[in-house]
Amino acid sequence: MSPEYAMKGQFSEKSDVFSFGVLTLEIVSGRRNSSFQDDEHSPSLLGYAWKLWSEGNILELIDPVISSDPSCHRKMLRCFHVGLLCVQNFVKDRPTMMVVDSMLSSEIENLPTPKQPPFFDEKIMMDHSQLQASQ
Repeated sequence: MSPEYAMKGQFSEKSDVFSFGVLTLEIVSGRRNSSFQDDEHSPSLLGYAWKLWSEGNILELIDPVISSDPSCHRKMLRCFHVGLLCVQNFVKDRPTMMVVDSMLSSEIENLPTPKQPPFFDEKIMMDHSQLQASQ
């Protein structure tokens, strides 16, 4: 669910783009966003994907079934990139679905750098991991 809808009940054409981005990340990683609730790495798939992207390790998140075929890595990297562009915090930063289609079909070669997704807070992540360590 897009942050503008979750927080303010506002729906826009880019609310669907946000949902598409979450689905894209779920499909390529083979993990559901909700599966991260008790994960030590991040409270969400978006946060974990962002962390790995920022560290240059996003390919670690590829579904193991897909990652066994190195010829797919470039395409998966592009899917992660587009997925992260779709889940950017601010509506104005997200592409339209028409642009997403062009990005995925490689009509647009040079993709912009994604900005941090919503619901990602390093302090929350640190508190979460400290809580897990104390249990």
